[in-house]
Amino acid sequence: MQAKAKVTIKGQVTIPKKIREKLNIRPSDFVLFVRKGNEVVIKPARTLLDLRGVIKTDKKIEDWEKVRDNAKKYVINEVMENL
Repeated sequence: MQAKAKVTIKGQVTIPKKIREKLNIRPSDFVLFVRKGNEVVIKPARTLLDLRGVIKTDKKIEDWEKVRDNAKKYVINEVMENL
């Protein structure tokens, strides 16, 4: 499947509908841009692990499962407080 999109002055691109549907990308989803030589691959980011490395930090995270569990607990607490 191939599709074309125009880059706006702000560097934004709309992912064509056929591609969004095929990859099940919905509003507010995150996508990853992966550089492979002179090409860029766009793919859906489905978990926190998919986003690993997106934010630069001096800290090295050893236990991603612990990070994920803490994130879940945080979201649950936020939801419960806003009920």
